[in-house]
Formats: sequence, structure tokens, C-alpha cells
Amino acid sequence: MNKAEEHDDTPETARRKPFDLGRLLAERGAERYELYTRHLNHQLPRMLRTIGFDRVYERAEGAYFWDEDGNDYLDMLAGFGVMGLGRHHPVVREALHDVLDASLADLTRFDCPPLPGLLAEKLLAHSPHLDRVFFGNSGTEAVETALKFARYATGRPRVLYCAHAFHGLTAGSLSVNGEAGFRDGFAPLLPDTAVPLGDLGALERELARGDVAAFVVEPIQGKGVHETPPGFLRAAQELLRRKGALLIVDEVQTGLGRTGDFYAYQHEPGVEPDLVCVAKALSGGYVPVGATLGKDWIFKKVYSSMDRVLVHSASFGSNAQAMAAGLAVLSVMEDEGIVARARATGDLLRSRLAALVDRYELLHEVRGRGLMIGVEFGRPESLKLRGRWAMLQAARKGLFAQMVVVPLLQKHRILTQVSGDHLEVIKLIPPLIIGEREVDRFVEAFTAVMDDAHGGGGLMWDFGRTLVKQAVANR
Repeated sequence: MNKAEEHDDTPETARRKPFDLGRLLAERGAERYELYTRHLNHQLPRMLRTIGFDRVYERAEGAYFWDEDGNDYLDMLAGFGVMGLGRHHPVVREALHDVLDASLADLTRFDCPPLPGLLAEKLLAHSPHLDRVFFGNSGTEAVETALKFARYATGRPRVLYCAHAFHGLTAGSLSVNGEAGFRDGFAPLLPDTAVPLGDLGALERELARGDVAAFVVEPIQGKGVHETPPGFLRAAQELLRRKGALLIVDEVQTGLGRTGDFYAYQHEPGVEPDLVCVAKALSGGYVPVGATLGKDWIFKKVYSSMDRVLVHSASFGSNAQAMAAGLAVLSVMEDEGIVARARATGDLLRSRLAALVDRYELLHEVRGRGLMIGVEFGRPESLKLRGRWAMLQAARKGLFAQMVVVPLLQKHRILTQVSGDHLEVIKLIPPLIIGEREVDRFVEAFTAVMDDAHGGGGLMWDFGRTLVKQAVANR
């Protein structure tokens, strides 16, 4: 740098930053789809363009997005459940500013900072039968931790899980994933075994072999929104205890108020899991965080001596930003009555949708708890609709549900998802802060889409034919 440059104090130079994020986004933001195609998952932009989801969202707040033209979109997906409090909640945002401004000595690895202990204390208050917490960075890490702890604590190798379960996509959690599409091509996995959801006989037969460390289960399966049958968790717990195996409950999506209780397993009295996995909404939508809650004796077996103090750890686990976000989330949930709010709003939304089942022959069932709702479609009775339904099913199961999701976005600006591969189910997991206004908007839009489908609306069934061609081409 010459002397003239060194003393250049023009307004442009004075404003220049070493790294200017706003400027970078202004200059390169329009390249987003091309950047993904070249450098990331090239199938994502292809898929989004095929189904007409290639929107450009410029900002978000609460339960809404806004596109580049200023149109608002209602979010009924919540980032797959991450945005429990909606986007950019002011309390969480302020907590993160505060923790950054505090310049804490974070992640030294040879100290005991206060924030992890404070967050663990708050979490454990909602599960008084549990004693300790391990903090990682995601739901799949929380499940991995539970699998490792269960194996070590029991000295047994095998973990049971439910058919159609989803517990994550790393090698360990994939081993207890009940969806073949996720497992294909990644074998060999861990020696684990699936049992049908709710089948106590199958569970007992596997436990009789004496090599089972644990049974991992979602109280409500994310894929298809299937709830465990009444009494199943309690009965499974009793079987496991008799056989010396552990109950692991995966609350990554269902926890933190999603189902109208703090944890979904709490809907069934007397259920006290040995290990509980949480993540997603604990982050406040800002900083990845996962947590595995467990009983004292399990943790003391794993961390049995000073030599084993780091036998299970995570480089970014318990970082100050994640802990501050988690503490802020739990504070907001308490102050704003989020759990009761999710229960009341969920009951309203589910009852209004269930009232439509008798009105539309393509609408088969509405199920779920709180603000985790599955809307399932099924074979119609009338000849005209039956033929169209058969066309879709022959090409690929799940296409009708996709035909509902697409017009909800394109015509009504509402973001939803199909609840799993080859499922005729859409899943609603909106931010827990939505209210009657959002319920009205969704029900009105869904009714319009159903009217279109049952009236033989050209645009919807034309799109169906496009999906059929795409499905056949991908075989």
C-alpha cells in the first residue's frame, strides 16, 4: 500500500468493510439456483423448478415469508419443525446479540462455563425423572448419543426401532431408520431390527433374544404422522425394564410443545423414558443444537472415570451461542404460554379440517396432536375421480399429495410438504405461534384446492399429468 492509499479517507473508503455480507448478497444473491446447481446438490434446484417451488424469498418474520415482489407466504412447514417460535423471534435474536457482545471465553474445553449447566437445568425441569444432558449439534447427533450410551450402559449390541421411523441420516441413526429409501446403498449398517409400530408381541419376541440394548421410538412418527397406539409406550416400557433394555424416545420433532405437551410422550401417563432426544426448535431457528437427556446411572457408566471424560464429545457442543438460543427459547415458551397455545390452535385446525372429510371423497383422514397434523388422501368412489386416481397411483404413489402441495403454494402462497416418499399425506407443522388468522387462511385455501380437485379442475389435473410423466421418466 502506498502513502496515498494509506491515508485515503474518502467516504467510499471509510464505508468499506473487510467483509460486507449485504454487498455480497446484493451482488451475487440472484445466482442462488445456479450456485446450487454447480457446487451443491444439483438435484435440489431441478426438483424445485419441476414442481414450481423455485421462489425467491427475500425476508421472513414469524410465520411468514416475503418474496422479491413483496407477496407474503404462510409457512406451515417451520423448516421441518426447526422454527417453533417462527423466524427471528426478538427475544432469541437479542439473546444472541448479547452473548456475542459478551465476548465469552467459549469452547476452551478445559473449563465449566455456566450456560450449558443453566440450559440443562431448564430442560430437565420438564422431565423430572431424568438427571443429565449431553449437548450436540443436531437431532441425528442426539440419537447417535442415545444409541452409544444405551449400548455402553447395557453391554448389549442391538437396538430395536419401528418400521417407517425417521431418526436421522448419519450411519448410526440411519441404522434405526425405517425408510428403505434412505438406507439403500449405505449398507452395511449397525445390527438393528425393526418392529411394527404398536406391535407389543413383536417387541417381546425380539427382547427374548437377550441382546437388545434399547428400543427407540417417536411418540408420533414424522413420516405419515402416525401416533403410537394408546397404552403402547407404557406397555413397551414395562417389557423393556423386565428384560434390562432401555426406552429411548425421539422428541426431535415432537418435543418442545409441538404436540400440545412439552414432550409428546407426556400424553401417556406413567411413561418415563431412560433417554430422550431433542433438537430442532431448541435452536430458535438460529444456531444448531441437539440434546440427549438421560438418567444419572447411564451417564455415570459412560463417564466412569477421569480417563473417560472425553469418551463422547462434540467439537461445537455446548457452544455459547447455542446455549443462549436454547435458554431464550425456553424463556419465551414459558412467558408466552406456547405449549397451551399450540394445543388450542392445533385442536382448532384439526377439527376444521376433519369436518371436511365427509365433504370430499379424496380426503381420507385428518390425524395428529397439537400442531403436528397429517392430512391423508385416499381412493375416491366416483368413477371419474377413480380413474384419475388410478393413473397417479400407477405412476407413483404420493403424486396426489404433491398435487395438493403445489397449488397451495402457487395459488395460495402457503408452504407445506408431502409427509414422506410414496405417501398420500401432507404434514402440517407450522410455527407454534400461529393463531386463528392463519388457521382461517389455510382452511380456506385447502378447501379451494379440494374443490378444484373434485370438480376436475384443469390446472390441477394438468399438473398431475406432468408429475406422471416425470415419475415414469425417473424409473
